[in-house]
Amino acid sequence: MATQTTYNHGSQSWEGEPGKGSAQGWARGLGWFSVGLGFTELLLPGPLGRLIGVRDHRTLIRAMGAREIAAGIMVLKERTPTRSMAARVSGDIVDLGLLSAGLGSRGARRGRIVGAAAAVAGVTALDVLCTKQLAEREPSALAETVQTIAINRSPEECYQFWRDFENLPRFMKHVESVRVMPEGRTRWIAKGPAGMRVQWDAEITEDRPGRITWRSLEGSDIENTGSVRFERAPTGHGTIVRAHIQYRPPAGKIGSVVAKLFGEEPSIQAKTDLRRFKQMMETGEVATIEGQTSGRAHVEQSARAAAAHA
Repeated sequence: MATQTTYNHGSQSWEGEPGKGSAQGWARGLGWFSVGLGFTELLLPGPLGRLIGVRDHRTLIRAMGAREIAAGIMVLKERTPTRSMAARVSGDIVDLGLLSAGLGSRGARRGRIVGAAAAVAGVTALDVLCTKQLAEREPSALAETVQTIAINRSPEECYQFWRDFENLPRFMKHVESVRVMPEGRTRWIAKGPAGMRVQWDAEITEDRPGRITWRSLEGSDIENTGSVRFERAPTGHGTIVRAHIQYRPPAGKIGSVVAKLFGEEPSIQAKTDLRRFKQMMETGEVATIEGQTSGRAHVEQSARAAAAHA
């Protein structure tokens, strides 16, 4: 499968004005804060763990410290650190999740953990605000991805299956439903990062055997256009499916970065969905490991059985 993803920007540029009131100034301050916190977590995991109310998590706290240092360095290194600040927001979300899980750990002091979570939530709010201000000062980015895959079915079969748009949720993992409406329009509901849902209406702009093109309508959560082509393979057997998608992520750059960190970014989705489409066309179903016993569980089960017969 070939993969290509690009980001096209306008001709505008922005150089932040250094100073206390600038978004870049705030970003630098948060970057230094991240580096300082990271070294504290790395060098003093025991005292810090007791301060926030958890025990026996030194390795995890050190790992969090290493991440904080890396995030801070990236913020300080970039001239306009929009992407690095968005990565900090994702790290904050992870920290909040870990603190929530820590409430149930052995020897946890809940009051201190709640206080630490409140502090992290405050820093998260600053990170989100700073990232939003940085993103608003940059030209909006239009992302583009091209994905191709070879399928051992005829172009006609591939086209007919895809053309029945209600089939799409069967292999598009993040799509919950596609409803066909009058005048060549469709309504899409899909899962976004962190459990959120997005919705958009689209219209078919070209529909003929071998090619389908579409564009989203005004008011959609995700602005997108694209095409999918079904071409006979050079060998004469099978089909080359080529999906070309252009999209503007919700919330601009910050939305794109956060989505990519959570595996929900459209270029990642398109790559996965084409693989699932190939499985659906060639085998009639999408392979899954749900309900299967993991290798580790099988080994543990075998060990218990052996011990029982010893």
